[in-house]
Amino acid sequence: MTTQKEEALISFKKAQGLLLKILKMVENDEYCINIMQQNLAAIGLLKSAHQMLMEGHLNSCFKNAFEAKNGKKMQEMIEEILKVTKLYNK
Repeated sequence: MTTQKEEALISFKKAQGLLLKILKMVENDEYCINIMQQNLAAIGLLKSAHQMLMEGHLNSCFKNAFEAKNGKKMQEMIEEILKVTKLYNK
């Protein structure tokens, strides 16, 4: 497992813990602002994990495809990155 994936995994696990906390907060009818703050923290962790995965992908798979000078593979990689970027920006 790459360093970026290991770091992303840590962020995912932290986000998972926060989501469990958020669920309990909602079930206990806690103050909305406190729930929203925890929600934003979870979103931040997920965004951070996404960024780590993207950097890892660009520095490995994407880079290797371009170094191999395989036109079809290069185009596939570009389309994948564009698809993920569009989804992220929705």
